Amino acid sequence: MAHDSTTTVTSPAPARRGLPLLLGANLAANLGDGIAKVAFPLLAATVTRDPVLIAGLSAAQFLPWLLLAVLAGALLDRVDRRKAIVLANTARAAAIGGMTVLVLTDSASIWLIYVGALVVGVAEVVADSAANVLIPSVVDSNGLSGANSKLQATEIVGQTFAGGPLGSLTFAVFAAFPFLLTSASFAIGAALLLALAGSFRPQRSSPETQDRPTATLRSDLADGLRWLVRDPVMWRLVVAAGGLALTSELAQAQLVLYALEDLSLTEAAFGVFGLVGGIGGLAGAAVASRLVDRFRGRHVLAWSMAAAGGAFVAMGLSAQPVVSAVLFGVFAGAVVVANVLLATTRHRLVPAELLGRVLGVWRAVVWGMLPVGALLGGLLTTLLGSTSATFAFSGACQIALGVVTITAVLLLDRRAGSRRSRA
Repeated sequence: MAHDSTTTVTSPAPARRGLPLLLGANLAANLGDGIAKVAFPLLAATVTRDPVLIAGLSAAQFLPWLLLAVLAGALLDRVDRRKAIVLANTARAAAIGGMTVLVLTDSASIWLIYVGALVVGVAEVVADSAANVLIPSVVDSNGLSGANSKLQATEIVGQTFAGGPLGSLTFAVFAAFPFLLTSASFAIGAALLLALAGSFRPQRSSPETQDRPTATLRSDLADGLRWLVRDPVMWRLVVAAGGLALTSELAQAQLVLYALEDLSLTEAAFGVFGLVGGIGGLAGAAVASRLVDRFRGRHVLAWSMAAAGGAFVAMGLSAQPVVSAVLFGVFAGAVVVANVLLATTRHRLVPAELLGRVLGVWRAVVWGMLPVGALLGGLLTTLLGSTSATFAFSGACQIALGVVTITAVLLLDRRAGSRRSRA
């Protein structure tokens, strides 16, 4: 396919400090995310126990991915990606600082909590997307799988392993405490990337298009979408990943109610429950590269879906907090393996000049399924009468998706073999 222009990232060869600085900034930002993702629903639960309103909070956090991911991806193919992360993290620090004031003054209604989550979500679209597309600029091609595993590990350590317990424990001390920590974490994430030397702004190599960036934004977006639709592997991966996001979020958006009501955990114990999930996620990150290198990627994806679904079905049938926490760890590990596979495949197959745009379309579809799944999960819990039933239903859907994926893989392999035999 011919493109109107090509771009290259004008960064130097991968710097020795490039990946550590990116991982450190990502760890700090994900620590803030982890604290916020526990503190926001706990704060909301002090205002309402309506499962639809609780699910709506999760939808508000992820709605910006549906609305803005494509545009953000196109812009990240035009601006300095390092500076984009710095600005986004600074914006998140300021927004959470405002939430802290609302909590301290006891002015945080459910609708103001929604607004705070929405603002943070908008900045998250930019920061997370930019961190992902920076990976090929700070490591060589042989290090992509390992770098993606490490990026996943920083997300797990920050959000689940450290952020979850910190969020719940500090919320139990006083409600504004976790929001103060979150604001500081985002500020640290911004500061670390200021030390990353070099330019990471994609520039057009075609002279006739350099002076009209606004006029070509629409064509840039079309290029990314066209490439994704025409690539037989990538669009199938988008469908599979979108299905996994939708079906898993049916239950994940109800996790706080599942822990507090069905398992009768305290607010402080809720974060410890998530800690076990973080351990499972770290285990998944540790083995993901080996699985991806040893087995066919599509099979790894299908079996990861099945394992995640089986864990959720068992959680729906369990009333024991320890058992449920271990099962949540199995789910987290399986999802991490799937995410490492998807990210590595994307970095290897997508041309560097299209990476931001393809990632934008990808995340608009995949992450856009999260608010849909969250709202459907809230309605499902209302209909079924318990969050445990929602977990069981979500797990069954994930298992079915895994079966469909592996069946599709076998059919594709059979067709490919038939074409080779005819040739």
